[in-house]
Amino acid sequence: MTPRDSRARPVRPGSAHAGAADIPAPFLERMKALLGPEFPDFQDALEQPSPPGLRVNTLKIAPDALQALTGWRLEPIPWCPDGFWLDEPDVRAGRHPYHWAGLYYLQEPSAMAVVEALAPQPGERILDLCAAPGGKATQIAAKLQGRGLVVANDPVRSRAETLADNLARFGARNIVVAADYPERLAPALAGFFHRVLVDAPCSEEGMFRRSAQARRAWSPKTVAGCARRQLRILASAAEMVAAGGILAYSTCTFSPEENEDVIARFLLDHPNYELVPAALPDGVDAGRREWCSLPQARRIPLERTTRLWPHRIRGDGHFIAVMRRTDEPAPAAHHAEWREDTAAMRAFREFSEAALTVPLAGRVHRAGNRVFLLPDLTPPLAGLRVLWPGWLLGELRAARFAPSHALALGLSMTDARLILSLSTRDEQAQRYLRGETLAATGEPGWVLVGVDGFPLGWGFRVGDVVKNHYPRHLRQNP
Repeated sequence: MTPRDSRARPVRPGSAHAGAADIPAPFLERMKALLGPEFPDFQDALEQPSPPGLRVNTLKIAPDALQALTGWRLEPIPWCPDGFWLDEPDVRAGRHPYHWAGLYYLQEPSAMAVVEALAPQPGERILDLCAAPGGKATQIAAKLQGRGLVVANDPVRSRAETLADNLARFGARNIVVAADYPERLAPALAGFFHRVLVDAPCSEEGMFRRSAQARRAWSPKTVAGCARRQLRILASAAEMVAAGGILAYSTCTFSPEENEDVIARFLLDHPNYELVPAALPDGVDAGRREWCSLPQARRIPLERTTRLWPHRIRGDGHFIAVMRRTDEPAPAAHHAEWREDTAAMRAFREFSEAALTVPLAGRVHRAGNRVFLLPDLTPPLAGLRVLWPGWLLGELRAARFAPSHALALGLSMTDARLILSLSTRDEQAQRYLRGETLAATGEPGWVLVGVDGFPLGWGFRVGDVVKNHYPRHLRQNP
Protein backbone atom coordinates (compact mmCIF):
# COMPACT_ATOMS: atom_id res chain seq x y z
CA MET A 1 0.00 0.00 0.00
CA THR A 2 1.10 3.53 -0.69
CA PRO A 3 0.57 6.20 1.97
CA ARG A 4 -2.40 8.47 1.74
CA ASP A 5 -1.97 11.54 -0.46
CA SER A 6 -2.81 14.31 2.00
CA ARG A 7 -3.20 16.82 -0.81
CA ALA A 8 -6.23 14.87 -2.08
CA ARG A 9 -7.99 15.12 1.29
CA PRO A 10 -8.52 18.78 2.16
CA VAL A 11 -10.05 19.51 5.56
CA ARG A 12 -13.12 21.65 5.05
CA PRO A 13 -13.56 24.37 7.68
CA GLY A 14 -16.45 23.67 9.99
CA SER A 15 -16.72 20.00 9.07
CA ALA A 16 -17.65 17.64 11.89
CA HIS A 17 -15.54 14.55 12.25
CA ALA A 18 -14.31 12.11 14.84
CA GLY A 19 -11.48 13.04 17.16
CA ALA A 20 -8.96 10.43 18.28
CA ALA A 21 -10.53 10.29 21.74
CA ASP A 22 -13.93 9.39 20.26
CA ILE A 23 -12.78 6.17 18.58
CA PRO A 24 -12.81 3.00 20.75
CA ALA A 25 -9.30 2.14 21.93
CA PRO A 26 -9.70 -1.66 21.38
CA PHE A 27 -10.61 -0.97 17.76
CA LEU A 28 -7.50 1.16 17.26
CA GLU A 29 -5.30 -1.47 18.93
CA ARG A 30 -6.63 -4.17 16.62
CA MET A 31 -6.19 -2.04 13.50
CA LYS A 32 -2.63 -1.18 14.55
CA ALA A 33 -1.86 -4.89 14.78
CA LEU A 34 -3.42 -5.56 11.37
CA LEU A 35 -2.01 -2.60 9.45
CA GLY A 36 1.44 -2.27 10.99
CA PRO A 37 3.36 0.61 9.37
CA GLU A 38 0.22 1.82 7.56
CA PHE A 39 -1.57 2.48 10.84
CA PRO A 40 -0.49 6.13 11.39
CA ASP A 41 -1.88 7.13 7.98
CA PHE A 42 -5.07 5.15 8.72
CA GLN A 43 -5.53 6.78 12.12
CA ASP A 44 -4.88 10.22 10.66
CA ALA A 45 -7.52 9.57 7.98
CA LEU A 46 -10.11 8.74 10.65
CA GLU A 47 -9.56 12.21 12.12
CA GLN A 48 -10.33 13.92 8.80
CA PRO A 49 -13.85 14.88 7.66
CA SER A 50 -15.70 12.40 5.51
CA PRO A 51 -15.72 13.79 1.94
CA PRO A 52 -19.18 14.69 0.60
CA GLY A 53 -20.35 12.89 -2.53
CA LEU A 54 -23.07 13.40 -5.11
CA ARG A 55 -24.33 10.84 -7.63
CA VAL A 56 -26.19 12.13 -10.68
CA ASN A 57 -29.56 10.57 -11.53
CA THR A 58 -29.07 9.59 -15.16
CA LEU A 59 -32.76 8.67 -15.40
CA LYS A 60 -33.34 12.43 -15.50
CA ILE A 61 -30.16 14.27 -16.45
CA ALA A 62 -26.61 13.69 -17.70
CA PRO A 63 -23.70 14.59 -15.39
CA ASP A 64 -22.38 17.35 -17.65
CA ALA A 65 -25.88 18.84 -17.93
CA LEU A 66 -26.24 18.92 -14.12
CA GLN A 67 -22.87 20.59 -13.74
CA ALA A 68 -23.83 23.20 -16.34
CA LEU A 69 -27.20 23.75 -14.66
CA THR A 70 -25.81 24.21 -11.14
CA GLY A 71 -22.37 25.68 -11.79
CA TRP A 72 -21.08 23.57 -8.90
CA ARG A 73 -17.53 22.25 -8.76
CA LEU A 74 -17.96 18.51 -9.22
CA GLU A 75 -14.81 16.40 -9.23
CA PRO A 76 -15.26 12.95 -10.84
CA ILE A 77 -15.01 9.87 -8.63
CA PRO A 78 -12.95 7.30 -10.59
CA TRP A 79 -14.88 4.22 -9.47
CA CYS A 80 -18.33 5.62 -10.35
CA PRO A 81 -18.92 7.36 -13.71
CA ASP A 82 -21.97 9.21 -12.37
CA GLY A 83 -20.41 10.05 -8.99
CA PHE A 84 -18.64 13.24 -7.94
CA TRP A 85 -16.99 14.78 -4.93
CA LEU A 86 -18.98 17.89 -4.11
CA ASP A 87 -16.40 20.57 -3.38
CA GLU A 88 -18.90 23.31 -2.53
CA PRO A 89 -18.78 24.02 1.23
CA ASP A 90 -21.38 26.80 0.98
CA VAL A 91 -23.93 24.80 -1.03
CA ARG A 92 -26.78 23.18 0.91
CA ALA A 93 -27.32 20.51 -1.72
CA GLY A 94 -29.74 18.52 0.45
CA ARG A 95 -32.19 21.44 0.58
CA HIS A 96 -31.84 22.54 -3.04
CA PRO A 97 -34.93 22.15 -5.28
CA TYR A 98 -32.86 19.99 -7.65
CA HIS A 99 -32.42 17.49 -4.82
CA TRP A 100 -36.20 17.28 -4.34
CA ALA A 101 -36.66 17.00 -8.10
CA GLY A 102 -34.47 13.88 -7.93
CA LEU A 103 -31.59 15.10 -10.08
CA TYR A 104 -29.00 13.62 -7.73
CA TYR A 105 -28.50 11.57 -4.59
CA LEU A 106 -26.15 12.67 -1.82
CA GLN A 107 -24.05 9.60 -1.08
CA GLU A 108 -20.74 8.80 0.57
CA PRO A 109 -18.25 8.20 -2.30
CA SER A 110 -17.06 4.71 -1.27
CA ALA A 111 -20.68 3.54 -0.98
CA MET A 112 -21.04 3.98 -4.75
CA ALA A 113 -18.45 1.29 -5.52
CA VAL A 114 -20.39 -1.92 -4.88
CA VAL A 115 -23.12 -1.25 -7.47
CA GLU A 116 -20.38 -0.65 -10.03
CA ALA A 117 -18.96 -4.04 -9.03
CA LEU A 118 -22.44 -5.62 -9.22
CA ALA A 119 -22.70 -4.22 -12.80
CA PRO A 120 -26.50 -4.32 -13.36
CA GLN A 121 -27.55 -4.43 -17.00
CA PRO A 122 -30.76 -3.03 -18.55
CA GLY A 123 -33.46 -5.69 -18.72
CA GLU A 124 -32.20 -7.70 -15.74
CA ARG A 125 -34.01 -8.61 -12.52
CA ILE A 126 -32.06 -7.18 -9.57
CA LEU A 127 -32.63 -7.59 -5.81
CA ASP A 128 -31.23 -5.14 -3.27
CA LEU A 129 -31.89 -7.17 -0.14
CA CYS A 130 -30.87 -4.67 2.59
CA ALA A 131 -31.72 -1.55 0.65
CA ALA A 132 -32.76 1.27 3.02
CA PRO A 133 -32.35 4.18 2.83
CA GLY A 134 -31.99 3.67 -0.91
CA GLY A 135 -28.64 4.95 -2.15
CA LYS A 136 -27.67 1.71 -3.84
CA ALA A 137 -31.23 0.90 -4.95
CA THR A 138 -31.49 4.24 -6.76
CA GLN A 139 -28.08 3.62 -8.33
CA ILE A 140 -29.30 0.23 -9.59
CA ALA A 141 -32.48 1.80 -10.96
CA ALA A 142 -30.44 4.34 -12.89
CA LYS A 143 -28.24 1.56 -14.31
CA LEU A 144 -31.32 -0.28 -15.62
CA GLN A 145 -32.58 2.86 -17.42
CA GLY A 146 -36.23 1.81 -17.07
CA ARG A 147 -35.75 -1.74 -18.39
CA GLY A 148 -35.86 -4.77 -16.11
CA LEU A 149 -36.89 -4.85 -12.45
CA VAL A 150 -35.53 -3.58 -9.14
CA VAL A 151 -36.83 -5.28 -6.00
CA ALA A 152 -35.68 -3.21 -3.03
CA ASN A 153 -36.24 -4.63 0.44
CA ASP A 154 -35.80 -3.67 4.06
CA PRO A 155 -37.51 -5.66 6.83
CA VAL A 156 -38.15 -2.58 9.00
CA ARG A 157 -41.29 -0.93 7.66
CA SER A 158 -40.31 2.64 8.56
CA ARG A 159 -37.00 2.18 6.75
CA ALA A 160 -38.78 0.61 3.77
CA GLU A 161 -41.04 3.66 3.57
CA THR A 162 -37.97 5.92 3.38
CA LEU A 163 -36.60 3.60 0.70
CA ALA A 164 -39.83 3.96 -1.30
CA ASP A 165 -39.67 7.76 -0.97
CA ASN A 166 -36.12 7.85 -2.35
CA LEU A 167 -36.94 5.56 -5.27
CA ALA A 168 -39.96 7.73 -6.01
CA ARG A 169 -37.84 10.90 -5.94
CA PHE A 170 -35.49 9.28 -8.45
CA GLY A 171 -38.41 8.71 -10.82
CA ALA A 172 -37.93 4.92 -10.84
CA ARG A 173 -40.93 3.12 -12.35
CA ASN A 174 -39.82 -0.51 -12.66
CA ILE A 175 -39.71 -1.16 -8.92
CA VAL A 176 -41.09 -3.32 -6.14
CA VAL A 177 -40.54 -2.22 -2.53
CA ALA A 178 -40.75 -5.01 0.06
CA ALA A 179 -40.46 -5.00 3.85
CA ASP A 180 -39.77 -8.63 4.69
CA TYR A 181 -37.05 -10.85 6.09
CA PRO A 182 -34.61 -12.61 3.73
CA GLU A 183 -35.60 -16.08 4.96
CA ARG A 184 -39.23 -15.35 3.98
CA LEU A 185 -38.34 -13.93 0.57
CA ALA A 186 -36.01 -16.78 -0.43
CA PRO A 187 -38.57 -19.61 -0.92
CA ALA A 188 -40.92 -17.38 -2.93
CA LEU A 189 -38.19 -15.93 -5.16
CA ALA A 190 -35.80 -18.87 -5.53
CA GLY A 191 -33.53 -18.51 -8.56
CA PHE A 192 -35.41 -15.42 -9.77
CA PHE A 193 -32.75 -12.70 -9.93
CA HIS A 194 -29.88 -12.14 -12.31
CA ARG A 195 -28.04 -10.19 -9.60
CA VAL A 196 -28.51 -9.86 -5.84
CA LEU A 197 -26.88 -7.24 -3.63
CA VAL A 198 -26.38 -7.78 0.10
CA ASP A 199 -25.18 -4.50 1.58
CA ALA A 200 -25.11 -6.14 4.97
CA PRO A 201 -25.84 -4.60 8.37
CA CYS A 202 -22.44 -4.35 10.04
CA SER A 203 -20.45 -2.80 12.87
CA GLU A 204 -19.97 0.35 10.75
CA GLU A 205 -16.29 0.89 11.53
CA GLY A 206 -15.91 2.61 8.18
CA MET A 207 -18.37 5.28 9.34
CA PHE A 208 -16.56 6.15 12.57
CA ARG A 209 -15.39 9.55 11.38
CA ARG A 210 -18.93 10.71 10.57
CA SER A 211 -21.12 8.80 13.03
CA ALA A 212 -20.89 9.21 16.79
CA GLN A 213 -23.58 6.55 17.13
CA ALA A 214 -21.39 4.01 15.28
CA ARG A 215 -18.47 4.80 17.58
CA ARG A 216 -20.62 4.39 20.71
CA ALA A 217 -22.22 1.13 19.53
CA TRP A 218 -18.98 -0.66 18.62
CA SER A 219 -17.63 -3.58 20.62
CA PRO A 220 -16.00 -6.94 19.83
CA LYS A 221 -19.33 -8.54 20.77
CA THR A 222 -21.11 -6.39 18.20
CA VAL A 223 -18.63 -7.46 15.53
CA ALA A 224 -19.20 -11.15 16.28
CA GLY A 225 -22.97 -10.73 16.30
CA CYS A 226 -22.90 -8.91 12.96
CA ALA A 227 -20.85 -11.70 11.38
CA ARG A 228 -23.40 -14.33 12.40
CA ARG A 229 -26.24 -12.22 11.05
CA GLN A 230 -24.42 -11.56 7.79
CA LEU A 231 -23.97 -15.27 7.14
CA ARG A 232 -27.68 -15.90 7.65
CA ILE A 233 -28.58 -13.11 5.23
CA LEU A 234 -26.11 -14.37 2.62
CA ALA A 235 -27.50 -17.90 2.85
CA SER A 236 -31.00 -16.64 2.02
CA ALA A 237 -29.69 -14.33 -0.70
CA ALA A 238 -27.86 -17.23 -2.37
CA GLU A 239 -31.15 -19.07 -2.93
CA MET A 240 -32.57 -16.20 -4.98
CA VAL A 241 -29.76 -15.99 -7.57
CA ALA A 242 -30.36 -17.50 -11.01
CA ALA A 243 -27.90 -19.89 -12.68
CA GLY A 244 -24.78 -17.97 -13.68
CA GLY A 245 -26.04 -14.98 -11.72
CA ILE A 246 -24.09 -12.65 -9.45
CA LEU A 247 -24.22 -12.26 -5.68
CA ALA A 248 -22.44 -9.15 -4.37
CA TYR A 249 -21.68 -8.60 -0.69
CA SER A 250 -20.55 -5.37 0.90
CA THR A 251 -20.00 -3.85 4.32
CA CYS A 252 -18.82 -0.48 5.60
CA THR A 253 -16.50 -2.02 8.15
CA PHE A 254 -12.84 -3.04 8.39
CA SER A 255 -13.34 -6.14 10.54
CA PRO A 256 -11.94 -9.34 9.01
CA GLU A 257 -14.58 -11.28 10.98
CA GLU A 258 -17.31 -9.52 8.97
CA ASN A 259 -15.43 -9.49 5.69
CA GLU A 260 -12.89 -12.16 4.73
CA ASP A 261 -14.19 -14.60 7.38
CA VAL A 262 -17.82 -14.22 6.32
CA ILE A 263 -17.00 -14.78 2.66
CA ALA A 264 -14.78 -17.79 3.44
CA ARG A 265 -17.46 -19.39 5.61
CA PHE A 266 -20.10 -18.74 2.97
CA LEU A 267 -18.03 -20.27 0.18
CA LEU A 268 -17.18 -23.32 2.27
CA ASP A 269 -20.92 -23.83 2.85
CA HIS A 270 -21.85 -23.01 -0.76
CA PRO A 271 -19.50 -24.73 -3.22
CA ASN A 272 -21.88 -23.67 -6.01
CA TYR A 273 -20.48 -20.12 -5.74
CA GLU A 274 -17.08 -18.79 -6.81
CA LEU A 275 -15.35 -15.47 -6.21
CA VAL A 276 -14.84 -13.25 -9.24
CA PRO A 277 -12.66 -10.11 -9.23
CA ALA A 278 -14.54 -6.85 -8.92
CA ALA A 279 -13.89 -4.50 -11.83
CA LEU A 280 -12.78 -1.41 -9.90
CA PRO A 281 -10.00 1.09 -10.67
CA ASP A 282 -6.57 1.62 -9.16
CA GLY A 283 -6.48 3.02 -5.66
CA VAL A 284 -8.52 0.26 -4.08
CA ASP A 285 -6.89 -2.68 -2.33
CA ALA A 286 -7.36 -6.44 -2.44
CA GLY A 287 -8.86 -8.36 0.45
CA ARG A 288 -6.39 -9.95 2.82
CA ARG A 289 -6.26 -13.74 2.64
CA GLU A 290 -3.86 -13.77 5.59
CA TRP A 291 -6.47 -12.08 7.79
CA CYS A 292 -8.91 -14.98 7.43
CA SER A 293 -9.13 -16.96 10.66
CA LEU A 294 -10.27 -20.24 9.03
CA PRO A 295 -7.35 -22.61 8.28
CA GLN A 296 -9.53 -24.66 5.91
CA ALA A 297 -10.15 -21.56 3.79
CA ARG A 298 -6.53 -20.91 2.86
CA ARG A 299 -7.12 -21.98 -0.74
CA ILE A 300 -10.03 -19.59 -1.25
CA PRO A 301 -8.79 -16.65 -3.40
CA LEU A 302 -9.82 -13.92 -0.97
CA GLU A 303 -7.51 -11.52 -2.77
CA ARG A 304 -10.36 -11.28 -5.32
CA THR A 305 -12.35 -9.34 -2.74
CA THR A 306 -11.90 -5.57 -2.47
CA ARG A 307 -11.16 -3.15 0.34
CA LEU A 308 -11.51 0.62 0.19
CA TRP A 309 -9.42 2.42 2.80
CA PRO A 310 -9.85 6.04 3.91
CA HIS A 311 -6.07 6.59 3.90
CA ARG A 312 -5.83 5.56 0.22
CA ILE A 313 -8.89 7.18 -1.34
CA ARG A 314 -11.23 10.10 -0.72
CA GLY A 315 -13.91 7.97 0.85
CA ASP A 316 -14.86 5.93 3.90
CA GLY A 317 -14.06 2.28 4.53
CA HIS A 318 -15.79 -0.47 2.53
CA PHE A 319 -15.41 -4.14 1.69
CA ILE A 320 -16.78 -5.79 -1.49
CA ALA A 321 -17.00 -9.41 -2.62
CA VAL A 322 -18.53 -10.51 -5.94
CA MET A 323 -19.54 -14.15 -6.41
CA ARG A 324 -21.03 -16.10 -9.30
CA ARG A 325 -23.48 -18.98 -9.00
CA THR A 326 -22.15 -21.96 -10.96
CA ASP A 327 -25.02 -24.46 -10.68
CA GLU A 328 -28.63 -24.62 -11.83
CA PRO A 329 -31.09 -23.69 -9.07
CA ALA A 330 -34.14 -25.87 -8.48
CA PRO A 331 -37.03 -24.91 -10.79
CA ALA A 332 -39.50 -22.47 -9.25
CA ALA A 333 -42.73 -21.00 -10.56
CA HIS A 334 -42.41 -17.24 -10.88
CA HIS A 335 -45.39 -16.41 -13.06
CA ALA A 336 -47.43 -13.79 -11.27
CA GLU A 337 -51.21 -13.94 -11.49
CA TRP A 338 -51.91 -10.25 -11.11
CA ARG A 339 -55.46 -9.13 -11.80
CA GLU A 340 -56.32 -5.72 -13.10
CA ASP A 341 -58.86 -3.83 -11.00
CA THR A 342 -61.66 -2.50 -13.19
CA ALA A 343 -62.59 0.41 -10.93
CA ALA A 344 -58.97 1.48 -10.49
CA MET A 345 -58.31 1.18 -14.21
CA ARG A 346 -61.36 3.30 -15.04
CA ALA A 347 -60.50 6.00 -12.50
CA PHE A 348 -56.88 6.18 -13.63
CA ARG A 349 -57.92 6.31 -17.29
CA GLU A 350 -60.23 9.24 -16.56
CA PHE A 351 -57.43 11.04 -14.74
CA SER A 352 -54.98 10.31 -17.57
CA GLU A 353 -57.31 11.64 -20.24
CA ALA A 354 -57.81 14.86 -18.27
CA ALA A 355 -54.30 15.42 -16.93
CA LEU A 356 -51.71 13.63 -19.08
CA THR A 357 -50.55 13.98 -22.67
CA VAL A 358 -49.26 10.40 -22.99
CA PRO A 359 -50.85 7.06 -22.05
CA LEU A 360 -49.07 4.94 -19.46
CA ALA A 361 -49.11 1.32 -20.61
CA GLY A 362 -49.09 -1.57 -18.16
CA ARG A 363 -51.18 -3.54 -15.70
CA VAL A 364 -53.06 -1.44 -13.17
CA HIS A 365 -53.27 -3.09 -9.76
CA ARG A 366 -55.17 -1.99 -6.67
CA ALA A 367 -54.03 -2.64 -3.09
CA GLY A 368 -56.48 -1.15 -0.63
CA ASN A 369 -57.15 2.33 -1.93
CA ARG A 370 -53.76 2.65 -3.61
CA VAL A 371 -53.23 2.11 -7.33
CA PHE A 372 -50.02 0.76 -8.88
CA LEU A 373 -48.65 0.19 -12.36
CA LEU A 374 -46.91 -3.18 -12.30
CA PRO A 375 -43.60 -3.82 -14.06
CA ASP A 376 -43.73 -6.59 -16.67
CA LEU A 377 -41.34 -8.74 -14.64
CA THR A 378 -43.19 -8.50 -11.31
CA PRO A 379 -42.94 -11.88 -9.54
CA PRO A 380 -45.64 -13.49 -7.37
CA LEU A 381 -45.61 -11.78 -4.00
CA ALA A 382 -48.60 -13.35 -2.23
CA GLY A 383 -47.92 -13.85 1.46
CA LEU A 384 -44.97 -11.44 1.49
CA ARG A 385 -44.90 -8.02 3.12
CA VAL A 386 -44.86 -5.65 0.17
CA LEU A 387 -45.25 -1.87 0.37
CA TRP A 388 -45.23 -1.15 -3.35
CA PRO A 389 -45.79 -3.96 -5.89
CA GLY A 390 -44.99 -1.46 -8.65
CA TRP A 391 -44.96 2.24 -9.48
CA LEU A 392 -47.39 4.03 -7.15
CA LEU A 393 -49.78 5.97 -9.37
CA GLY A 394 -52.13 7.35 -6.73
CA GLU A 395 -55.16 6.66 -4.57
CA LEU A 396 -58.86 6.14 -5.07
CA ARG A 397 -60.82 8.60 -2.98
CA ALA A 398 -64.59 8.21 -3.20
CA ALA A 399 -64.24 6.71 -6.72
CA ARG A 400 -61.99 9.59 -7.79
CA PHE A 401 -58.33 9.26 -8.56
CA ALA A 402 -55.75 11.40 -6.72
CA PRO A 403 -52.27 11.21 -8.30
CA SER A 404 -49.26 10.30 -6.17
CA HIS A 405 -46.02 12.16 -5.64
CA ALA A 406 -44.26 9.13 -7.17
CA LEU A 407 -46.27 9.59 -10.36
CA ALA A 408 -45.25 13.24 -10.61
CA LEU A 409 -41.55 12.49 -10.09
CA GLY A 410 -41.67 9.68 -12.66
CA LEU A 411 -43.05 11.93 -15.41
CA SER A 412 -41.52 14.57 -17.64
CA MET A 413 -42.97 18.07 -17.70
CA THR A 414 -44.20 17.43 -21.25
CA ASP A 415 -46.25 14.45 -20.03
CA ALA A 416 -48.77 16.71 -18.25
CA ARG A 417 -51.46 18.88 -19.87
CA LEU A 418 -51.27 21.59 -17.21
CA ILE A 419 -47.88 22.64 -15.88
CA LEU A 420 -46.50 25.35 -13.62
CA SER A 421 -42.85 26.06 -14.37
CA LEU A 422 -40.88 27.59 -11.52
CA SER A 423 -37.25 28.66 -11.29
CA THR A 424 -34.56 28.41 -8.65
CA ARG A 425 -33.93 32.09 -9.32
CA ASP A 426 -37.11 33.15 -7.52
CA GLU A 427 -38.85 32.21 -4.27
CA GLN A 428 -41.75 30.28 -5.84
CA ALA A 429 -39.96 26.91 -5.85
CA GLN A 430 -39.09 27.19 -2.17
CA ARG A 431 -42.65 28.27 -1.37
CA TYR A 432 -43.95 25.19 -3.13
CA LEU A 433 -41.55 22.91 -1.20
CA ARG A 434 -42.81 24.48 2.04
CA GLY A 435 -46.36 23.49 1.12
CA GLU A 436 -47.65 27.00 0.41
CA THR A 437 -50.44 27.86 -2.01
CA LEU A 438 -49.30 29.51 -5.24
CA ALA A 439 -51.02 32.16 -7.33
CA ALA A 440 -51.17 31.16 -11.02
CA THR A 441 -53.92 31.75 -13.54
CA GLY A 442 -54.97 29.08 -16.01
CA GLU A 443 -57.26 26.13 -16.56
CA PRO A 444 -58.63 24.31 -13.51
CA GLY A 445 -57.40 20.80 -12.70
CA TRP A 446 -54.29 18.87 -11.72
CA VAL A 447 -51.09 20.84 -12.41
CA LEU A 448 -47.60 19.34 -12.60
CA VAL A 449 -45.33 21.77 -10.76
CA GLY A 450 -41.70 21.78 -11.80
CA VAL A 451 -38.43 23.64 -11.40
CA ASP A 452 -36.24 24.51 -14.37
CA GLY A 453 -37.91 21.82 -16.46
CA PHE A 454 -38.01 19.00 -13.86
CA PRO A 455 -41.12 17.89 -11.92
CA LEU A 456 -41.39 18.63 -8.20
CA GLY A 457 -44.96 17.44 -7.52
CA TRP A 458 -48.64 18.15 -7.97
CA GLY A 459 -50.91 21.10 -7.40
CA PHE A 460 -54.62 21.53 -8.11
CA ARG A 461 -55.77 24.78 -9.64
CA VAL A 462 -59.06 26.36 -8.66
CA GLY A 463 -59.59 29.81 -10.11
CA ASP A 464 -56.31 31.72 -9.87
CA VAL A 465 -54.90 29.59 -7.05
CA VAL A 466 -52.86 26.38 -7.21
CA LYS A 467 -53.48 24.38 -4.06
CA ASN A 468 -50.35 22.62 -2.88
CA HIS A 469 -50.28 18.80 -2.90
CA TYR A 470 -46.61 18.38 -2.00
CA PRO A 471 -46.43 15.52 0.56
CA ARG A 472 -46.64 16.83 4.10
CA HIS A 473 -43.84 14.64 5.43
CA LEU A 474 -41.45 16.06 2.79
CA ARG A 475 -42.28 19.75 3.23
CA GLN A 476 -39.36 22.02 4.07
CA ASN A 477 -39.19 24.25 7.12
CA PRO A 478 -38.85 27.97 6.39
